[in-house]
Amino acid sequence: MSFTILLKFGEIALKGANRAYFENTLLRQVRHRVRPFGKFSVYKSQSTIAVRPEDPGCDLEGAYDICGKTFGVIALVRAYEVEKDMDAILAKAAELAPQLIGGAKTFKADARRSDKSFPLGSPEIAAQVGGAILSVCHDVKVDVRDPEVVVRVEIRDEKAYITGMQDHGAGGMPVSTNGRALLLLSGGIDSPVAGHMICRRGVKLEAVHFESFPYTSERALEKVKDLARVLAVYNGAVCFNTVSVTQIQEQISKNCDEEYFTLLLRRFMMRIAERIAAERGCSALITGESVGQVASQTVEALTVTNASVSIPVFRPCIGLDKEEIIARSRAIGAFDISTLPFEDCCTVFTPRHPKTKPSLSAVEAEEAKLDVQTLIDGAVAGCRREWIQYE
Repeated sequence: MSFTILLKFGEIALKGANRAYFENTLLRQVRHRVRPFGKFSVYKSQSTIAVRPEDPGCDLEGAYDICGKTFGVIALVRAYEVEKDMDAILAKAAELAPQLIGGAKTFKADARRSDKSFPLGSPEIAAQVGGAILSVCHDVKVDVRDPEVVVRVEIRDEKAYITGMQDHGAGGMPVSTNGRALLLLSGGIDSPVAGHMICRRGVKLEAVHFESFPYTSERALEKVKDLARVLAVYNGAVCFNTVSVTQIQEQISKNCDEEYFTLLLRRFMMRIAERIAAERGCSALITGESVGQVASQTVEALTVTNASVSIPVFRPCIGLDKEEIIARSRAIGAFDISTLPFEDCCTVFTPRHPKTKPSLSAVEAEEAKLDVQTLIDGAVAGCRREWIQYE
C-alpha cells in the first residue's frame, strides 16, 4: 500500500532566524537522496518534510530507509493520505488497522487537528478512530497510558493522514551546514565512529587513508574503502585520498630511536592530512583517538601530535571506552568490516616499547634526523584521489 513519508525536524526547529537555511538544505538533500528510489515529490508541510511517491514503481521502503539515515531528521513515519472527511477517515482507519496494530495487544488512538475548521475536535476524532479499529481488531485493547502502538490521525491544512508508530531518525544537523573536515580513516573500529559523530553535527566529511604497500595489502585498502562506503550512506559521496607512508616509515626505522616510531609517524600523518585538508577546503582534522587506549594516545603523546599542525583536530571518541565505541560501530554498520583481519600501516614497524610520556623537545630532536619536508612533499605528491559512493 502506498504511503507518504513524513520527516520531522530536531534541532533545526530551534534555529530561529536561521531556520530556513537549515530546512532548505535538508530539503535539497532529501530530494537528492531519494532520487535513486523513484520519482518523489519532496516538499515542506507544516514543520515536516513530506516525501510523496509520484508513480507506482517507487521503492518506498528504500526511500524510507535512506531518509532515516539522513542527518537533520529526528523521526519519520509512514503516513497514509485520506480525504478530510470523517467517514473516509474511519473507513481508512479500519482498513489499515490490522497493518498498524500488527501483533500488539494494546493501542491508543490519538488525533491532532491543525485545521481548526474541521467540524470535530481532536478528542472526538480519536474516540471514533479507536472505535473503528476495535471493530476489526478484536484481540486488542485500548491503553491510553502505556500503549504498545499509537495510531494517530493528523488533520492538516491540505489533507488528512493516518499514521502508526514513528521511527527514530539519524538526528543531528544536515550535512554541510557546519563546514568540512578531513577524517584520518584507518581500518580500525574507532575512526569510522569518529567520522560519523562529527558528520552528525552537520560537517561534510572527506577522508584520507595511509597505506604502507607492500607491507600492507590491496585487500586492506579495499576494507577501508568499504568503511568509507558506510560513512557515505550518511555523508553522501566521500572524497577518498590514499597516501603512501612506506618511505617515511622506512626512513624513521633507519634513522630514529625505536621507542619514538609511532609518535613520529603520527606527526607525519597529521602534517600530510593538514596539507590535503587545505587543498580540499577542509577546516579541521578528525581522528578516532581515545585517551589511554594505546601508547600513542596518552595526554602527553596527544599533545606532541597536536603540536605538528595548526588547524583544529576533532577527537569525538576521546572520552569513550572501547565498549562504547564498539556499540556505536555496530549501530552504524561498520563493526563487521572494521574487524576483518587485514593489517594497516600502524601495525607496521611497531616499537616493542613505545614512548608513552614523550616531551616535544625529544620528539623534535628525533625528527631532526630526517628530511621532514621532502618526505611530506613526496607523500602528498603521490596522493591518489577517488570518490566513494554508498551502495
